Amino acid sequence: MNYTVFMPVLIAFAFSAILGPIIIPVLRKLKMNQTEREDGVKSHLKKAGTPSMGGVIILLSVVLTSIFYIKDYPKIIPILFVTVGFGLIGFLDDYLKVVMKRSDGLYPKQKMALQIVVTAIFAFYVVKFTDVSLKMLIPFSGGKYLDIGWLAIVLMFFAVIGTVNGVNFTDGLDGLASSVTVLVATFFTVVAIGTKSGIEPVTCAVVGALLGFLLFNVYPASVFMGDTGSLALGGFVASTAYMLQMPIFILIVGLIYLVEVLSVMIQVTYFKKTGGKRIFKMAPIHHHFELCGWSETRVVAVFSIITALLCLVALMAM
Repeated sequence: MNYTVFMPVLIAFAFSAILGPIIIPVLRKLKMNQTEREDGVKSHLKKAGTPSMGGVIILLSVVLTSIFYIKDYPKIIPILFVTVGFGLIGFLDDYLKVVMKRSDGLYPKQKMALQIVVTAIFAFYVVKFTDVSLKMLIPFSGGKYLDIGWLAIVLMFFAVIGTVNGVNFTDGLDGLASSVTVLVATFFTVVAIGTKSGIEPVTCAVVGALLGFLLFNVYPASVFMGDTGSLALGGFVASTAYMLQMPIFILIVGLIYLVEVLSVMIQVTYFKKTGGKRIFKMAPIHHHFELCGWSETRVVAVFSIITALLCLVALMAM
């Protein structure tokens, strides 16, 4: 057990730490630089020029580590598929934005269609080729499961795509999405080991890869994960939750993701309804706190502490 827990963390961390200094200069050469919103937080303008698409480091580290375990742990295959699938959508989006200079990247319809395809393949695989039930563990129920029949498939599309876009919105400050998600991945690792689910090598690999990536991503970041990283991590969180029959728990451990998405939806709706008024100084909500005078590192620390506490609540809820 120790071998399957500690080794993937250490291997993925090593891959991430080694790949960083190799890949970051390549991204710089390719001019894969972050552009900052002119109307955004003024302190962020100095970040223009920091290479993006660093999510490649996370993806490669997770995939290379998982190769060692895939034969003995076939249940990591669907999680890897969703993680890499969404990572590739993010890569395409980043590539179009940064290299091809198409400011919007993928058009919203294209992005949504690709996300639906990846989710559909995952749903088909889980139903046809695994013994994982679509019944969902209910928090604080003492082990009771919710069975909503075929509607569980419909819910899966909302849960997966919602989580992916939630992580995407969270990725707006140095180390924010990485710090929050490393805690969520640690929570899933504890559950995976405790339930003998057979997916712990991939959850451990994500923990290790993110710890390695944080070496380059903490403030002041020398690389950003871009959509390549944030969409991949969203895919990982959602697919892992489903493999553990715990999608409802995303609302607890991933509350930060949910709040980030809701802040954008509330802001946009209110802005349109009131002809230009805003509820938050800026959305997603992490920028609101910055404009209230919080430093970037403080926002990251507070959001991470909240996530750590929520992970403890989620463990109690089991």
